[in-house]
Amino acid sequence: MSTDTPTPAPADSAAERYLAVQRSDEFVGLRRALRSFVFPMTVAFFLWYALYVILSAYARDFMGTKLFGSNINVALIFGLLQFVSTFLIAWLYSRYADRKLDPTADRIRAEIGEVTHESGPRG
Repeated sequence: MSTDTPTPAPADSAAERYLAVQRSDEFVGLRRALRSFVFPMTVAFFLWYALYVILSAYARDFMGTKLFGSNINVALIFGLLQFVSTFLIAWLYSRYADRKLDPTADRIRAEIGEVTHESGPRG
């Protein structure tokens, strides 16, 4: 048994690696690709939701228009379409990420050594 303590690896090496990746063109492109989907989709959903709220508050006659039977009106359909649009956006994002974001993120992760061949990505 030895009393010598092993010298730890410099803490800067990992930090420097991450900073180098953050400054890389590939990472900048990944962030740009993410933002090019997230920001427009967020604005579109917010406007769609605001339309629903504004119509519910100020166009009560229109929102109360009966469509089917005695209980199905425009407001109910708009409310249900909020759920549909949420799931649609999630599905679209999943497809977009699979095609555009994940391959680049996997390459970056492999470059900094966070993927092992035996276990796949750490999670």
